[in-house]
Parts: sequence; C-alpha cells; structure tokens
Amino acid sequence: ARVGAAFVPLDPERGTARVVAGPLRLDLSDFRAPTLEGDLAARDYTVDALAVPLHDLLRDGRARVVDPTGGLDDLAARRLRPPDRRVLADDPLRALRGVRLEAALGLRLTRATAAAIRAVAPALGGVSAERVRDELLLLLGLPAAARALRRADALALLAVVLPEVEAMRGCAQPAPHRFDVLEHSLRAVAGADRLLPRLASLRPWGGELGAHLARDLGGGVTRGTVLKLAALLHDVAKPETRREIGGRVRFFAHDVVGATRARAFASRWRLPARAAAVLERLVRQHLRPMHLAASGRLTRRARHRFYRDLGEDARDLLLLALVDAAAVTGASPLATWRRAALLHDLLGGFAEEHAAAAAPPLVRGEDVMARFGLPPGPAVGRLLGRAREAQALGLVRTREEALAYLDSLPGGP
Repeated sequence: ARVGAAFVPLDPERGTARVVAGPLRLDLSDFRAPTLEGDLAARDYTVDALAVPLHDLLRDGRARVVDPTGGLDDLAARRLRPPDRRVLADDPLRALRGVRLEAALGLRLTRATAAAIRAVAPALGGVSAERVRDELLLLLGLPAAARALRRADALALLAVVLPEVEAMRGCAQPAPHRFDVLEHSLRAVAGADRLLPRLASLRPWGGELGAHLARDLGGGVTRGTVLKLAALLHDVAKPETRREIGGRVRFFAHDVVGATRARAFASRWRLPARAAAVLERLVRQHLRPMHLAASGRLTRRARHRFYRDLGEDARDLLLLALVDAAAVTGASPLATWRRAALLHDLLGGFAEEHAAAAAPPLVRGEDVMARFGLPPGPAVGRLLGRAREAQALGLVRTREEALAYLDSLPGGP
C-alpha cells in the first residue's frame, strides 16, 4: 500500500503472491529449498530455472548466470523440459504453462515432457480456477493461440479446461461446412490469430478496431482475447442441439444454449464480470449477422437495431462473424472480408449509429405519460424506444414531432 500497489495472494500454501501497480505485475515466491540452486531445481522448466545475483549485477553491470539444470543449453537447442518430472506432478498447472511457453518462445517440448504432461493432465482440474484462468488467458493472448490450443488438445489438457470438446470432436456439420465442430472452432480461433495483426487491411476502420480490441474488460483481459475465446465457444452447444429432420442436419437454438454454456464456462474459471458478459453476448448473438445477410438488403432500421442491441460489442460480433464465416471452408479471413458486403455496410455505419445513440432524447418518460395519460410502466418504455428509434432514423427532429409520431402509430400508443 505504501507504493500504491495491490498485494494479491495467489497460493498461500506455495508462498506465491502478486504485486499489481497499474500495468506492472510482479510475481513473488518463497524459496522452495534451503539454497538458490535447490530452489531453481524445483522450478517448472529449465529455461525458467536461471538466476543472476542482483548484488553483482547492480555493482558491476554484469553477473554470472546461475544455471544448475542446464537451462542455457536447452535454450540454445530450443528445447523445453522440466528439471525433474516430479515438478509437473507437484503443480499440474505447469503442464498448461508448458504448452504456452512452447508457443510463446518458439521452443519444443521434449517427447518425454509431452508424455509427462499427458499423464498429469487430469490433475489440472484440481488446480485453483484463478490460476488456470490466468494461464488460459495468457495462452489465448498469444499470436498463435490456435496452435497452442491444438497442442493442449493433443496432450489431453483442453478437455480438462473445456470438457465439451469431446462432444465437439467428430460432430459433423452439413455443407457448406467442411469440418466438424471442434475443427471449425479451432480454425475460427486461427482466423482471429491471423486477423488481429492485420486489422489495418480492414480499411478504413482498421485503426479504430485495433484500439477497440485492445481495451481492457477487467483484470487485464482485452476484447481481443475475449474474441478468441468466443471463436472457440461460439458453436459449443451444437453437439447437444444436433437433430436430423427429413435428412437435414439442424442445430436448433444452439446460440441460446451456447450462451448458457459460455456463462457456465466464465463462472467456472472466474472470468471478470465484464469479460464474461461480452463472451456470453457474442455467443448468443453470433448468428445475427448471418440472419441479416440472409434477409437481403440491409435497411437503415435493421442497422440501427443491430447497434442498439449490441452497443459496444457490435464490432466484436462483426469480427467474430468474419472469422466464423472464413472457418466454414478454411478460407482466409481477409479473403472472406473482401466479399463480405454486409460486414462492410454494418461497420461503415458505426460512426453514424454511435452519434445517434449519444444524442439527447427528444422526449422523456414524463412527456409520454402526460401526453397519453399513462402510469409508469413497460408501456412507457416501449413508446420511448419507438421515439428513440424514429429520432435515430431521422424521422423526427423535435419533441412535438416525436410525440406526433407516437400518436400516429398503428393501433394507437
């Protein structure tokens, strides 16, 4: 508190904690052995089991590297292994961390290490939800998150984090889909991996989209990370909703059921409340752009209602729709973007809809109640919504015009 930082205990039994001061996060831990060399030998991976004496470094500007487990040699060989197989059993979270480090650092798990991770995978379910969440979110934040998720799946870790993957695997989808539900979902994540560094290609909105996806939804979780999580989970309920009717495969209400599954996932792994809400909304609404496209020409009213209902999450949903559509056949998201006229039209309307939403309302509840003799209640809210929509569409420009518009509604106010 003296330095304006928050102290967060992570695992009191292991003596680990985190100090958070603005964007700075510093993890601290007790020694796990009487000596520095013994403590390093108990670390997760040899490349992390390196230390330098700070006294020498600060005094001389250089210091010898303490390397009791061969971490420097492993770095040179691009090899990832634990100092001892027992360290994975001691803390199964290290198995998931190994997958992340492999993808993040361009290393390769040794064959023996991969086998050891697979063996301890079931024990990951016994690790605290907060620790698993933090590791999973770091993994999703990688530029190659999909590749890391595939590796986690191959090592039996993904099914611990998301048990639904087993039902998603092998769940066939009708044409034009080329892949089962799990493969499609992983390809959607891969599409997000490819798209996020190339948002500038989505002219002229790339810069705005990049800033939008970098926004924090709580606990350091960005919109970009939640987008990838939504790409993984958007079809999570397809296996349980799959039906064959008249020779046709259908997935009735998989968006509704999927939102429930996404909410349960967020609760299980203690996602920040705002991130959880965005995730649930994206899964629930992920079919909406497709439905708009199927309806034909995008009307001004339909565009307004899209932004009215989705608010700040509208652009996230459009990007989810883009990677979802690309993953149907395995196409590039940027190639899909070039022929996605509806997404162009919807994104192009953001500024206008944002300005309309920010404009002061022409009428208020007391105006409606006085004009129509209504008591407070849902009827007043519905009329205010109709007036607000008419204002956004440019049908009314004054208070009296708005009230007259409500007078003219079919069936009366």
